[in-house]
Amino acid sequence: MNAEQPTDRGGNPGKIGPVFGEQLSQMGSALKKSGLRGRIIGLSASLLVIILATAYGQVALNRWNVPFYDAIQRRDLAGFLHQLKVFAMIAGALLLLNVMQTYVEKMISLTMRRGITQDLIRQWLTGHRAYRLAAESELGVNPDQRLQEDARVLAEMSTALSIGFVQSGILLASFIGVLWTVSGDFSLRWKGEIVPLPGYMVWAAFLYAGLASAIIGLVGHRLVGLNAERNAREADFRTALMRTSEHLGAIALAGGEEREARTIGQRLEAVLAILARIIAAQLGLKWVSSGFGWLSHVAPIIIASPIYFAGDLSFGGLMMAVGAFNQVISALRWYMDNFANIAIWRAALQRVAALRLGLQQMDHLSANESGLAYEKSQGGEIRIDGLVVPPLGEGAATPGGVRLADGSLHIAPGERVLITGNHGANHHALFLALAGLDRRGAGRIALPGQGRIFFMPEDNYLPEGMLREALAYPDPPSRGHDKRLIRSLDRVGLERLSGELDRVARWHRTLDGEDRIRLLFAQMIYRRPRAVIMEDLLEGIDPAVATALCEALLGEVKGTVVYIGHSQLFAEMAAARIVKVLP
Repeated sequence: MNAEQPTDRGGNPGKIGPVFGEQLSQMGSALKKSGLRGRIIGLSASLLVIILATAYGQVALNRWNVPFYDAIQRRDLAGFLHQLKVFAMIAGALLLLNVMQTYVEKMISLTMRRGITQDLIRQWLTGHRAYRLAAESELGVNPDQRLQEDARVLAEMSTALSIGFVQSGILLASFIGVLWTVSGDFSLRWKGEIVPLPGYMVWAAFLYAGLASAIIGLVGHRLVGLNAERNAREADFRTALMRTSEHLGAIALAGGEEREARTIGQRLEAVLAILARIIAAQLGLKWVSSGFGWLSHVAPIIIASPIYFAGDLSFGGLMMAVGAFNQVISALRWYMDNFANIAIWRAALQRVAALRLGLQQMDHLSANESGLAYEKSQGGEIRIDGLVVPPLGEGAATPGGVRLADGSLHIAPGERVLITGNHGANHHALFLALAGLDRRGAGRIALPGQGRIFFMPEDNYLPEGMLREALAYPDPPSRGHDKRLIRSLDRVGLERLSGELDRVARWHRTLDGEDRIRLLFAQMIYRRPRAVIMEDLLEGIDPAVATALCEALLGEVKGTVVYIGHSQLFAEMAAARIVKVLP
């Protein structure tokens, strides 16, 4: 399957990835929305001035060839020493310009990367897009590769290739006149006739570079697709390593090291296989580029030799013509010399633009293809009418569907409700629908306003950092709230952590399963929500812990509590109304 073709988890193809023009438009939009476009334009203008000054210096250096080599031909020591002084001034100025160009080029690249990456992160972590893309499209597989490596390559190569292209154009404009002047009056004798060939060195340069570029394009056209596939396989390999690293204990207990080694080895072999294909394509490019590179040592002298041997050029003039021809060829060979880099750039552009467009399409799909309608309820009530959530495609994390047995559910503010059903009903799909993460299906959901409802998933997330940050997540922690934070910990049985609010740790790995659930309840107590919707968190943990947490929940939350699962403990302690769901 093409890595750039969005599909759902069932393998159904979606819209083909953006074409080249749309890819460029996506990146232009990213830079515009980043707020850094003005800085990039300013740096680019400065760079253009430097490139023009460099081109002027290179033309002056090319003209310097005439008096310098003529002085050598005349054995004029004084003229020779004078031209060395001239060379030192020109070369010193060019050195300064080269250093300045490198600095400005790096600053443009850095600014572009900041703009592109920040925009992608905003697009990714907005309106549940990242979750929905991961659940519904192949573009959501390993987005970290596109956000980090592909964005870096795109920024750096966009800068380098753009500057090289502009510089080549300026060099071409600067030296093509020199070549035309040298060969402007050239004539060729053919079968006794004099055939005028004005500017024949210019036409020879175009023919030479055009032939080389055509052959390069023919030989290396596969590299764009191969590099895109390589990036995808590298991401798969890195993900396999990360997943294994995060679950080393469970793998060791299950004796699964050999199995994991085989899986990682298969991912590695996929990377090496695509690299082998890239190497084969690059070898073809090497034959062509190296062949024309060696030919370039003698081609300009051979082409200029008729004028020189006819006596229309001095030795210094010949060297100036050779230098000008090489500069023109260098400018015209830009595409040939950078074909491999262009292929890598196109692959990065394709993957980054496809991700950005795919994220934006999540909003479009929500607005046009979802049967679920969401609205804000009045007075804090929760209403669910005609809800039907279909199963996701084959291979999805939540394969089953769910629907209300009675068709509708109205929950008054402050009411306790247990939503339960047989094991064929997908309780997790219902939780996702209520949270707005799965908008497929049909029906209408009305919930209290944002910030008034707290969702408690089974797979809770604890950010890395200080404990106070994990407790207050996603809000920034305030040191003025330390008493609230400590009370939240005490209320759920984590009083041993009350003195470690500033401790930095990876809390998801530092705490065991029950303590992670305790900390989730502490987050809820700290947030003081008007309503709570939670998954089956009380099942499968120590009964004493479950009882304590349920008491804390019912004691702290005076508003609505909706429990989705099978907990008889919650039903009894909360005197909850029981609502049935069906598959």
